[in-house]
Amino acid sequence: MTSGGAVSDTFYLKRALEVFIHIGFITLLAVTCFLVLRPFIAIVAWGLTIAVAGYPAYRKLQNLAGGRSRLAAVLFTILLIAAVIAPIMMLSQTLIDGAQALAAKLQNGTLAIPSPPPKVAGWPIIGKPLSDVWSLASTNLSAVLGRFAPQLKGAAGQLLSAAAAVGLGTLQCLLSIMVAGALLANSSNGARVTRKLAIHLFGNRAEEFEALAVATVRSVTIGILGVALIQTLFAGLGFLVVRLPGAGLWAFLFLIAAVLQVGGLALIPAVIYVFATAGSVKATAFLMWCILVALLDNVLKPVLLGRGLPIPIVIVFLGAMGGFLAMGIIGLFVGPIILSVGYKVLLAWLDEALQLPAEREAKRASSA
Repeated sequence: MTSGGAVSDTFYLKRALEVFIHIGFITLLAVTCFLVLRPFIAIVAWGLTIAVAGYPAYRKLQNLAGGRSRLAAVLFTILLIAAVIAPIMMLSQTLIDGAQALAAKLQNGTLAIPSPPPKVAGWPIIGKPLSDVWSLASTNLSAVLGRFAPQLKGAAGQLLSAAAAVGLGTLQCLLSIMVAGALLANSSNGARVTRKLAIHLFGNRAEEFEALAVATVRSVTIGILGVALIQTLFAGLGFLVVRLPGAGLWAFLFLIAAVLQVGGLALIPAVIYVFATAGSVKATAFLMWCILVALLDNVLKPVLLGRGLPIPIVIVFLGAMGGFLAMGIIGLFVGPIILSVGYKVLLAWLDEALQLPAEREAKRASSA
Protein backbone atom coordinates (compact mmCIF):
# COMPACT_ATOMS: atom_id res chain seq x y z
CA MET A 1 0.00 0.00 0.00
CA THR A 2 2.83 2.32 0.86
CA SER A 3 4.63 1.59 -2.41
CA GLY A 4 1.43 2.10 -4.41
CA GLY A 5 0.72 5.34 -2.58
CA ALA A 6 4.22 6.61 -3.28
CA VAL A 7 3.86 5.82 -7.00
CA SER A 8 0.51 7.58 -7.06
CA ASP A 9 1.97 10.64 -5.30
CA THR A 10 4.87 10.71 -7.75
CA PHE A 11 2.47 10.49 -10.70
CA TYR A 12 0.35 13.37 -9.43
CA LEU A 13 3.43 15.47 -8.71
CA LYS A 14 4.66 14.94 -12.27
CA ARG A 15 1.23 15.81 -13.66
CA ALA A 16 1.07 18.91 -11.47
CA LEU A 17 4.55 19.94 -12.61
CA GLU A 18 3.58 19.46 -16.27
CA VAL A 19 0.40 21.50 -15.81
CA PHE A 20 2.35 24.23 -14.04
CA ILE A 21 4.91 24.34 -16.86
CA HIS A 22 2.17 24.49 -19.50
CA ILE A 23 0.30 27.27 -17.69
CA GLY A 24 3.53 29.18 -17.13
CA PHE A 25 4.48 28.87 -20.80
CA ILE A 26 1.04 30.01 -21.98
CA THR A 27 1.10 32.93 -19.53
CA LEU A 28 4.58 33.95 -20.65
CA LEU A 29 3.52 33.75 -24.29
CA ALA A 30 0.38 35.79 -23.65
CA VAL A 31 2.26 38.48 -21.71
CA THR A 32 4.95 38.69 -24.40
CA CYS A 33 2.33 39.03 -27.14
CA PHE A 34 0.62 41.76 -25.12
CA LEU A 35 3.87 43.70 -24.66
CA VAL A 36 4.63 43.44 -28.39
CA LEU A 37 1.15 44.56 -29.42
CA ARG A 38 0.64 47.11 -26.65
CA PRO A 39 1.63 50.18 -28.77
CA PHE A 40 -0.96 49.19 -31.37
CA ILE A 41 -3.88 48.24 -29.09
CA ALA A 42 -5.53 51.67 -29.22
CA ILE A 43 -5.14 51.95 -33.00
CA VAL A 44 -6.47 48.43 -33.62
CA ALA A 45 -9.36 48.93 -31.18
CA TRP A 46 -10.37 52.18 -32.84
CA GLY A 47 -9.93 50.65 -36.30
CA LEU A 48 -12.16 47.73 -35.32
CA THR A 49 -14.74 50.18 -34.00
CA ILE A 50 -14.70 52.17 -37.26
CA ALA A 51 -14.97 48.96 -39.28
CA VAL A 52 -17.99 47.72 -37.32
CA ALA A 53 -19.74 51.10 -37.32
CA GLY A 54 -19.02 51.77 -40.99
CA TYR A 55 -19.82 48.29 -42.30
CA PRO A 56 -23.28 49.28 -43.67
CA ALA A 57 -21.71 52.15 -45.64
CA TYR A 58 -18.98 49.80 -46.83
CA ARG A 59 -21.61 47.35 -48.09
CA LYS A 60 -23.24 50.12 -50.12
CA LEU A 61 -19.89 51.02 -51.65
CA GLN A 62 -19.27 47.36 -52.38
CA ASN A 63 -22.57 47.12 -54.26
CA LEU A 64 -21.66 50.24 -56.24
CA ALA A 65 -18.25 48.72 -57.01
CA GLY A 66 -19.80 45.58 -58.46
CA GLY A 67 -19.06 43.40 -55.43
CA ARG A 68 -15.32 44.10 -55.40
CA SER A 69 -14.49 44.17 -51.70
CA ARG A 70 -10.95 45.56 -51.95
CA LEU A 71 -11.99 48.45 -54.17
CA ALA A 72 -14.85 49.27 -51.81
CA ALA A 73 -12.46 49.19 -48.84
CA VAL A 74 -10.06 51.57 -50.62
CA LEU A 75 -12.91 53.97 -51.45
CA PHE A 76 -14.19 53.78 -47.86
CA THR A 77 -10.72 54.57 -46.50
CA ILE A 78 -10.16 57.51 -48.88
CA LEU A 79 -13.58 59.06 -48.22
CA LEU A 80 -13.23 58.72 -44.45
CA ILE A 81 -9.72 60.18 -44.41
CA ALA A 82 -10.95 63.11 -46.52
CA ALA A 83 -13.86 63.63 -44.12
CA VAL A 84 -11.43 63.77 -41.20
CA ILE A 85 -8.63 65.78 -42.81
CA ALA A 86 -10.75 68.55 -44.37
CA PRO A 87 -12.23 69.96 -41.12
CA ILE A 88 -8.91 69.56 -39.29
CA MET A 89 -7.03 71.47 -41.97
CA MET A 90 -9.66 74.21 -42.14
CA LEU A 91 -9.78 74.77 -38.39
CA SER A 92 -6.04 74.30 -37.88
CA GLN A 93 -5.32 76.99 -40.47
CA THR A 94 -7.25 79.54 -38.44
CA LEU A 95 -5.19 78.67 -35.37
CA ILE A 96 -1.89 78.92 -37.29
CA ASP A 97 -2.83 82.24 -38.90
CA GLY A 98 -3.87 83.68 -35.55
CA ALA A 99 -0.65 82.54 -33.86
CA GLN A 100 1.51 83.96 -36.66
CA ALA A 101 -0.29 87.31 -36.59
CA LEU A 102 0.05 87.50 -32.80
CA ALA A 103 3.75 86.66 -32.92
CA ALA A 104 4.37 89.29 -35.62
CA LYS A 105 2.61 92.00 -33.60
CA LEU A 106 4.54 91.07 -30.46
CA GLN A 107 7.86 91.34 -32.34
CA ASN A 108 6.96 94.63 -33.95
CA GLY A 109 5.50 96.08 -30.78
CA THR A 110 2.25 96.88 -32.58
CA LEU A 111 -0.02 94.66 -30.51
CA ALA A 112 -2.80 96.86 -29.19
CA ILE A 113 -5.44 95.65 -26.75
CA PRO A 114 -8.63 97.73 -26.66
CA SER A 115 -9.99 99.02 -23.38
CA PRO A 116 -12.62 96.83 -21.74
CA PRO A 117 -16.26 97.80 -22.26
CA PRO A 118 -17.82 99.38 -19.17
CA LYS A 119 -20.28 96.50 -18.86
CA VAL A 120 -17.45 94.07 -18.03
CA ALA A 121 -16.91 95.65 -14.61
CA GLY A 122 -20.54 94.99 -13.78
CA TRP A 123 -20.31 91.25 -14.28
CA PRO A 124 -20.79 89.28 -11.04
CA ILE A 125 -17.75 87.86 -9.20
CA ILE A 126 -15.20 88.06 -12.06
CA GLY A 127 -16.19 91.43 -13.52
CA LYS A 128 -14.07 93.79 -11.36
CA PRO A 129 -10.75 91.82 -11.36
CA LEU A 130 -11.13 91.02 -15.07
CA SER A 131 -11.77 94.67 -15.89
CA ASP A 132 -8.73 95.79 -13.86
CA VAL A 133 -6.37 93.34 -15.58
CA TRP A 134 -7.85 94.16 -18.97
CA SER A 135 -7.45 97.89 -18.42
CA LEU A 136 -3.83 97.43 -17.36
CA ALA A 137 -3.14 95.29 -20.44
CA SER A 138 -4.63 97.96 -22.73
CA THR A 139 -2.29 100.62 -21.33
CA ASN A 140 0.80 98.65 -20.30
CA LEU A 141 0.91 95.18 -21.84
CA SER A 142 4.50 94.51 -20.75
CA ALA A 143 3.55 95.00 -17.11
CA VAL A 144 0.78 92.43 -17.38
CA LEU A 145 3.08 89.95 -19.16
CA GLY A 146 5.70 90.40 -16.46
CA ARG A 147 3.10 90.02 -13.73
CA PHE A 148 1.77 86.76 -15.10
CA ALA A 149 5.06 85.47 -16.55
CA PRO A 150 5.21 82.24 -14.46
CA GLN A 151 1.60 81.38 -15.28
CA LEU A 152 2.07 82.19 -18.96
CA LYS A 153 5.23 80.08 -19.09
CA GLY A 154 3.43 77.11 -17.60
CA ALA A 155 0.44 77.63 -19.90
CA ALA A 156 2.74 77.78 -22.94
CA GLY A 157 4.26 74.43 -22.00
CA GLN A 158 0.84 72.92 -21.53
CA LEU A 159 -0.29 74.28 -24.88
CA LEU A 160 2.71 72.75 -26.60
CA SER A 161 2.01 69.42 -24.93
CA ALA A 162 -1.65 69.66 -25.94
CA ALA A 163 -0.66 70.47 -29.52
CA ALA A 164 1.64 67.46 -29.61
CA ALA A 165 -1.15 65.28 -28.20
CA VAL A 166 -3.55 66.58 -30.84
CA GLY A 167 -1.05 65.81 -33.59
CA LEU A 168 -0.46 62.32 -32.22
CA GLY A 169 -4.18 61.73 -31.87
CA THR A 170 -4.76 62.82 -35.47
CA LEU A 171 -2.03 60.46 -36.68
CA GLN A 172 -3.54 57.60 -34.66
CA CYS A 173 -6.94 58.39 -36.12
CA LEU A 174 -5.60 58.21 -39.68
CA LEU A 175 -3.80 54.94 -38.97
CA SER A 176 -6.98 53.55 -37.41
CA ILE A 177 -8.94 54.42 -40.54
CA MET A 178 -6.38 52.48 -42.60
CA VAL A 179 -6.70 49.54 -40.21
CA ALA A 180 -10.49 49.72 -40.59
CA GLY A 181 -10.12 49.62 -44.37
CA ALA A 182 -7.89 46.54 -44.14
CA LEU A 183 -10.37 44.83 -41.83
CA LEU A 184 -13.28 45.60 -44.15
CA ALA A 185 -11.35 44.29 -47.15
CA ASN A 186 -11.08 40.96 -45.30
CA SER A 187 -14.46 41.18 -43.56
CA SER A 188 -15.52 37.63 -44.50
CA ASN A 189 -12.47 36.09 -42.84
CA GLY A 190 -12.85 38.43 -39.86
CA ALA A 191 -16.49 37.41 -39.44
CA ARG A 192 -15.50 33.74 -39.25
CA VAL A 193 -12.83 34.45 -36.65
CA THR A 194 -15.16 36.53 -34.47
CA ARG A 195 -17.88 33.89 -34.72
CA LYS A 196 -15.46 31.17 -33.54
CA LEU A 197 -14.31 33.41 -30.68
CA ALA A 198 -17.92 34.14 -29.67
CA ILE A 199 -18.74 30.42 -29.70
CA HIS A 200 -15.79 29.67 -27.42
CA LEU A 201 -16.79 32.47 -25.04
CA PHE A 202 -20.60 32.28 -25.02
CA GLY A 203 -21.47 28.83 -26.38
CA ASN A 204 -25.02 28.52 -27.68
CA ARG A 205 -25.68 32.26 -27.24
CA ALA A 206 -22.70 33.25 -29.36
CA GLU A 207 -24.82 34.72 -32.18
CA GLU A 208 -26.95 36.71 -29.74
CA PHE A 209 -23.96 38.23 -27.93
CA GLU A 210 -22.19 38.92 -31.20
CA ALA A 211 -25.21 40.82 -32.52
CA LEU A 212 -25.47 42.64 -29.18
CA ALA A 213 -21.86 43.82 -29.36
CA VAL A 214 -22.24 44.99 -32.98
CA ALA A 215 -25.46 46.87 -32.22
CA THR A 216 -23.90 48.55 -29.19
CA VAL A 217 -20.81 49.64 -31.14
CA ARG A 218 -22.92 51.17 -33.90
CA SER A 219 -25.34 52.74 -31.45
CA VAL A 220 -22.64 54.41 -29.36
CA THR A 221 -20.59 55.44 -32.38
CA ILE A 222 -23.52 57.16 -34.07
CA GLY A 223 -25.40 58.30 -30.98
CA ILE A 224 -22.41 59.62 -29.00
CA LEU A 225 -19.53 60.30 -31.36
CA GLY A 226 -21.75 61.17 -34.33
CA VAL A 227 -23.70 63.73 -32.32
CA ALA A 228 -20.48 65.18 -30.89
CA LEU A 229 -19.03 65.59 -34.39
CA ILE A 230 -22.22 67.24 -35.69
CA GLN A 231 -22.24 69.64 -32.75
CA THR A 232 -18.55 70.41 -33.30
CA LEU A 233 -19.14 71.23 -36.98
CA PHE A 234 -21.92 73.67 -36.07
CA ALA A 235 -19.90 75.15 -33.21
CA GLY A 236 -16.83 75.53 -35.42
CA LEU A 237 -18.93 77.31 -38.04
CA GLY A 238 -20.09 79.76 -35.38
CA PHE A 239 -16.50 80.32 -34.22
CA LEU A 240 -15.42 81.10 -37.78
CA VAL A 241 -18.32 83.50 -38.41
CA VAL A 242 -17.60 85.60 -35.29
CA ARG A 243 -13.85 85.29 -36.04
CA LEU A 244 -13.02 83.82 -32.65
CA PRO A 245 -9.22 83.70 -32.19
CA GLY A 246 -7.94 80.12 -32.37
CA ALA A 247 -11.25 78.77 -33.69
CA GLY A 248 -9.60 75.43 -34.44
CA LEU A 249 -8.45 74.98 -30.84
CA TRP A 250 -11.87 76.02 -29.54
CA ALA A 251 -13.54 73.49 -31.83
CA PHE A 252 -11.21 70.70 -30.68
CA LEU A 253 -11.85 71.52 -27.00
CA PHE A 254 -15.57 71.56 -27.70
CA LEU A 255 -15.33 68.13 -29.36
CA ILE A 256 -13.71 66.67 -26.25
CA ALA A 257 -16.33 68.31 -24.02
CA ALA A 258 -19.16 67.05 -26.26
CA VAL A 259 -17.89 63.47 -26.01
CA LEU A 260 -17.80 63.93 -22.23
CA GLN A 261 -21.43 65.16 -22.40
CA VAL A 262 -20.54 68.68 -21.19
CA GLY A 263 -20.32 70.46 -24.53
CA GLY A 264 -22.48 73.38 -23.37
CA LEU A 265 -19.94 74.31 -20.69
CA ALA A 266 -17.18 74.62 -23.30
CA LEU A 267 -19.18 77.31 -25.10
CA ILE A 268 -19.43 79.63 -22.09
CA PRO A 269 -15.89 81.16 -22.36
CA ALA A 270 -16.42 81.78 -26.09
CA VAL A 271 -19.74 83.52 -25.41
CA ILE A 272 -18.14 85.66 -22.70
CA TYR A 273 -15.33 86.68 -25.05
CA VAL A 274 -17.72 87.63 -27.87
CA PHE A 275 -19.93 89.65 -25.51
CA ALA A 276 -16.83 91.48 -24.25
CA THR A 277 -15.36 92.28 -27.66
CA ALA A 278 -18.26 92.44 -30.15
CA GLY A 279 -21.44 94.42 -30.49
CA SER A 280 -24.62 93.48 -28.69
CA VAL A 281 -26.40 92.27 -31.84
CA LYS A 282 -23.53 90.05 -32.95
CA ALA A 283 -22.95 88.71 -29.43
CA THR A 284 -26.65 87.96 -28.94
CA ALA A 285 -26.83 86.15 -32.28
CA PHE A 286 -23.76 84.09 -31.30
CA LEU A 287 -25.36 83.29 -27.93
CA MET A 288 -28.52 82.03 -29.67
CA TRP A 289 -26.37 79.95 -32.02
CA CYS A 290 -24.49 78.40 -29.08
CA ILE A 291 -27.79 77.58 -27.36
CA LEU A 292 -28.93 75.86 -30.57
CA VAL A 293 -25.67 73.88 -30.73
CA ALA A 294 -26.04 72.81 -27.09
CA LEU A 295 -29.66 71.72 -27.65
CA LEU A 296 -28.72 69.60 -30.66
CA ASP A 297 -27.50 67.01 -28.18
CA ASN A 298 -31.01 66.63 -26.73
CA VAL A 299 -32.63 66.46 -30.18
CA LEU A 300 -30.26 64.17 -32.09
CA LYS A 301 -29.15 61.75 -29.38
CA PRO A 302 -32.59 60.20 -28.66
CA VAL A 303 -33.12 59.72 -32.41
CA LEU A 304 -29.69 58.27 -33.26
CA LEU A 305 -29.02 56.43 -30.02
CA GLY A 306 -32.55 55.03 -30.03
CA ARG A 307 -31.78 53.11 -33.21
CA GLY A 308 -29.48 50.83 -31.24
CA LEU A 309 -29.28 50.28 -27.51
CA PRO A 310 -29.68 53.04 -24.89
CA ILE A 311 -26.57 53.55 -22.80
CA PRO A 312 -26.59 55.39 -19.44
CA ILE A 313 -24.73 58.69 -19.60
CA VAL A 314 -22.58 57.69 -16.61
CA ILE A 315 -21.24 54.73 -18.62
CA VAL A 316 -20.28 57.04 -21.47
CA PHE A 317 -18.67 59.55 -19.11
CA LEU A 318 -16.66 56.93 -17.23
CA GLY A 319 -15.62 55.32 -20.51
CA ALA A 320 -14.46 58.64 -21.94
CA MET A 321 -12.52 59.68 -18.83
CA GLY A 322 -11.02 56.24 -18.26
CA GLY A 323 -10.15 55.89 -21.94
CA PHE A 324 -8.47 59.30 -21.95
CA LEU A 325 -6.37 58.43 -18.89
CA ALA A 326 -5.45 55.01 -20.30
CA MET A 327 -4.93 55.75 -24.01
CA GLY A 328 -4.77 59.52 -24.41
CA ILE A 329 -6.85 61.50 -26.90
CA ILE A 330 -8.02 58.48 -28.88
CA GLY A 331 -9.22 56.88 -25.64
CA LEU A 332 -11.95 59.53 -25.49
CA PHE A 333 -13.59 57.73 -28.39
CA VAL A 334 -12.56 54.12 -27.80
CA GLY A 335 -13.30 54.15 -24.05
CA PRO A 336 -17.08 54.79 -24.20
CA ILE A 337 -17.55 52.13 -26.86
CA ILE A 338 -15.57 49.44 -25.04
CA LEU A 339 -17.24 50.17 -21.70
CA SER A 340 -20.70 50.29 -23.31
CA VAL A 341 -20.18 46.93 -24.98
CA GLY A 342 -18.98 45.45 -21.70
CA TYR A 343 -21.96 46.96 -19.88
CA LYS A 344 -24.48 45.47 -22.30
CA VAL A 345 -22.77 42.07 -22.29
CA LEU A 346 -22.83 42.09 -18.47
CA LEU A 347 -26.56 42.89 -18.44
CA ALA A 348 -27.27 40.13 -20.92
CA TRP A 349 -25.23 37.67 -18.85
CA LEU A 350 -27.11 38.66 -15.68
CA ASP A 351 -30.44 38.28 -17.45
CA GLU A 352 -29.38 34.82 -18.57
CA ALA A 353 -28.47 33.87 -15.00
CA LEU A 354 -31.94 34.94 -13.84
CA GLN A 355 -33.69 33.06 -16.64
CA LEU A 356 -32.02 29.69 -15.93
CA PRO A 357 -33.75 29.03 -12.54
CA ALA A 358 -37.10 30.04 -14.06
CA GLU A 359 -36.61 27.61 -16.96
CA ARG A 360 -35.69 24.82 -14.55
CA GLU A 361 -38.81 25.43 -12.47
CA ALA A 362 -40.90 25.40 -15.62
CA LYS A 363 -39.39 22.07 -16.69
CA ARG A 364 -40.01 20.58 -13.23
CA ALA A 365 -43.62 21.76 -13.28
CA SER A 366 -44.21 20.32 -16.77
CA SER A 367 -42.60 16.99 -15.87
CA ALA A 368 -44.66 16.70 -12.69
